[in-house]
Amino acid sequence: MKRIGFIGVGIMGKSMVRNLMKAGYEVSIYARTKGKVLDIIEEGAIWCDSIAECSKGQDAVITIVGYPKDVEEVYFAETGILANADQGTYVIDMTTSTPKLAAKIYKEAKEKDIFSLDAPVTGGDTGAKAGTLAILVGGDKEAFEACHQVFEAMGKNIVYMGEAGMGQHAKMANQIAIAGTIAGVTECLVYAKKVGLSPETLFGAISTGAAGSFQMTNVVPRVLEGDLNPGFFIKHFIKDMAIASEEAKDHEASLEILDHVLRIYKDLEEKNLGDLGTQGLIKHYEE
Repeated sequence: MKRIGFIGVGIMGKSMVRNLMKAGYEVSIYARTKGKVLDIIEEGAIWCDSIAECSKGQDAVITIVGYPKDVEEVYFAETGILANADQGTYVIDMTTSTPKLAAKIYKEAKEKDIFSLDAPVTGGDTGAKAGTLAILVGGDKEAFEACHQVFEAMGKNIVYMGEAGMGQHAKMANQIAIAGTIAGVTECLVYAKKVGLSPETLFGAISTGAAGSFQMTNVVPRVLEGDLNPGFFIKHFIKDMAIASEEAKDHEASLEILDHVLRIYKDLEEKNLGDLGTQGLIKHYEE
């Protein structure tokens, strides 16, 4: 496998493309706004003027776009991937999307002799830059094994979760865990400030103990520095939590913490804060 098409070159995607090129892959890219990816074109990525062009003649086509509606358009439009990729191509959706849509892509791809994997990631912008993402993969085991080296260029913890859609279900479980963790870490920070503790001293003391987490280590320093820029957008986290909440209802699971955190984030989005990073949850407590 040498040639990869990559559609959706945003905060995460740009770092993933760089790591694929470092690993020796020839990467063709498509993004809605060429001006935003000129840097990576200068670094060696091959620009395509359309999704169709980016899909043809590739060994694999990777997508990481914003929302399920974007995934639907990218895969199923007449100018989309499934109508233009060659037989035998591996199509890998790394967007956090719905398990149902992953299964739909898999079914139509199989009818066209195209191999489909849903492979959402976790690890944020820092993991994308470092090439240490966790990659949660659903689809046929043989396709997973065929694409393993591609995944190794972008991540370290690469796990086959089961049939089509199970990668997305695994990502939903991940986002459910994050929702509770980021809320707990933020409330811990609020409490520390209210009672007069030094947040820096406190987090230095507790981050290596039982309270330690990725969110504490990576998110709290940003909050303390006043950096609310996105590694991961609030608006995208809302999308993920909403999918998880809907899937939970479909499977008769009650997720009270998730639904509570989702309501808080939706309130922030209504206040035009959806483009902040998820650490922008602190804004809820500062009001």
